[in-house]
Amino acid sequence: MNGGHLVTGLGAIAGIGRTSAEIFDSLCAGHSGLGEIKGFDRGRFRTRHAYEIDDRPAGGDVPLRATRWLEHAVAQAAAEAGLGDDLSDVPVLIGTTLRELRSVELSWRDGIPFDVRDLHFGTALARRFGAAQTYTVANACSASLYAAALGVDLLTTGAADTVLVAGVDTITESTYGLLDRCYAEAPDRVRPFDRARRGMLQGEGAAAIVLRREEDGPAGGRVYARLRGVAVNCDAVHPSAPDAATIAAAVTEAHRRARVGPEDVDLLMLHGTGTALNDEAEAHAIGKVFGGVPRLPRMTAIKSMTGHTAGASGLHSLLVAIESLRAGFVPPILHLDDPIDEVAGFPLVRGSAIAEEMRIAQVDSFGFGGLNAVAVVERMD
Repeated sequence: MNGGHLVTGLGAIAGIGRTSAEIFDSLCAGHSGLGEIKGFDRGRFRTRHAYEIDDRPAGGDVPLRATRWLEHAVAQAAAEAGLGDDLSDVPVLIGTTLRELRSVELSWRDGIPFDVRDLHFGTALARRFGAAQTYTVANACSASLYAAALGVDLLTTGAADTVLVAGVDTITESTYGLLDRCYAEAPDRVRPFDRARRGMLQGEGAAAIVLRREEDGPAGGRVYARLRGVAVNCDAVHPSAPDAATIAAAVTEAHRRARVGPEDVDLLMLHGTGTALNDEAEAHAIGKVFGGVPRLPRMTAIKSMTGHTAGASGLHSLLVAIESLRAGFVPPILHLDDPIDEVAGFPLVRGSAIAEEMRIAQVDSFGFGGLNAVAVVERMD
């Protein structure tokens, strides 16, 4: 492969900001989107909290919120890349876990009108942007980095010279209820790698990037970073428990594709869900890959402030990595007071943001079913 692909546009929304820059600033300031759940009756559940986007009208929930966030992020990224509102020749790849499931819940149980054709994000993207090629990648919580990998393939093979990659997810009542039954104790917040962690809480939002082949240049847009490589694999070892060996294999393959070694990585954006199995498996994998490296990268994870944004989470972390490389700051992990043994010696950023000169970042994203995706991104001077 070549040296990578240019990232020429960024777009995002989450509970702590409506742009990539706003989200990054909130993270560095330690602002969390945690709050009591508002989308439905929280009295039905043990868990009462989540990291929502506060955009509902008074009096109840409404359908198609995920679609609106997706349009919001896509519009930002397309505008910054100089594409405007015309995506008729640009493939759009969307990673998601739940798509518009919340709209189906509202229609089925509460009788709120919802056109089934709007289940497909492509309907809205065709209407607003004239998008003719839209692809949905439903690979659990690693979906948006899987979409990025597919976008890289389209560029590398010459099937496209520009692609727009996005991720989006919202909180649904049915998924919230499912997760509420998973943990021995109800989580009150996300505490990645902390002994007191109780499990994951959902967040919601969308993220988008525009990728161009490096030899073609930015086509009038800004250049934010170079995406050097993305690696994906799937072990299917267990429906929900991650496998450290396969995660390590994905990290090593990402390094190979990016033509870097562990010693070259300055920043590691951990998946960091705050669940017992994920945190331990990820820590074991990182310990294996980075064992013996003289200088370990700075490590952080953002879900303690954004919640787990599922299909959008990989791209949310990628955007934060890009902002970190450009700004020279690493946001902290909140609520990491008593680290587990598996991360002993890891230079985890805790408490407050730190200043750091960095060039290469690794972004981890893992999903149920053993769906692993790892990206490597580089700062552009």
